[in-house]
Amino acid sequence: MTKEKLAALPDGVRLAVSPLSWTNEVLKDLGADIAVETCLDDAAHAGYQGVELGRKLPRSREALAPLLESRGLALASGWHSGELAERGVEAEMAAVAAHAELLRAMGSTVLVYGEVAMMAPGAPLDAPMSARCVMPKEVIATYAARLTDFSARLAGEYGLALAYHHHLMMVAETFDEVSALFDKAGSAAGLLLDTGHAAAGGFDYTRLIERFGDRIVHIHLKDVRGPVIAEVRAGDLSFNAGVRRGMFTVPGDGIVDFAPLAAFVRQSRYQGWLVVEAEQDPALAPPLPAVTAAFHHVLDTFAA
Repeated sequence: MTKEKLAALPDGVRLAVSPLSWTNEVLKDLGADIAVETCLDDAAHAGYQGVELGRKLPRSREALAPLLESRGLALASGWHSGELAERGVEAEMAAVAAHAELLRAMGSTVLVYGEVAMMAPGAPLDAPMSARCVMPKEVIATYAARLTDFSARLAGEYGLALAYHHHLMMVAETFDEVSALFDKAGSAAGLLLDTGHAAAGGFDYTRLIERFGDRIVHIHLKDVRGPVIAEVRAGDLSFNAGVRRGMFTVPGDGIVDFAPLAAFVRQSRYQGWLVVEAEQDPALAPPLPAVTAAFHHVLDTFAA
């Protein structure tokens, strides 16, 4: 039944799940008691073909490969906390080296880039949403040039495509900010389309498809609970407070319509991973039922 459902995906497209449904990367108490083996067993049981890196997964091929291969899972990608907004390409290449080498060794072809420089001071994800730092317009071109150079170096030295993650509380949160950056960045820089961060950032993800569809190299399938994100925005709460309240959820459990995404993947001949991702408290949203429901929702959407 699982293989039959996966057949709804176009050739060259695979479905993965992020460990975020089991263990939060920043809020260490969420999922602290869940073993990495449980996460991987659940992912395989639900039918997924791969996972992204999470903080509990080992960072060597020798330790990681057996964990994944024994469960029939591949490594789709992994997040790199980049600081090109405030440092040069050589420094970034040094910072990414071990991570990029692991991805290459595991057969991944994409690196997820999240810009963590030029954020709110202190603990930025605990700051009110209104405290987000906005990149001055006069430095966007320089930043885009560094990002382009870094992307080309990453491809040349590691065979990895850069997937730039637009993200709440970072310098590319809104549609206009993503557009300003990618209008100036060269073709070496790829875009990660995140359906949930688009909705929570105040715009329809289809606008990114229409404007930058040919730049999309990786896709995160995240849903948003409308009343919760409205509450977070109205109360000027923090990103982490929003996560704890459940602003994000798995596909099929929120306000995001994934039919246009399925149409884009089919029509554009996109090749790569679709990654179900939801930053939730596993005590409130038991992971296996949640990601299993998401698996079926995504594939039913493609089959429709």
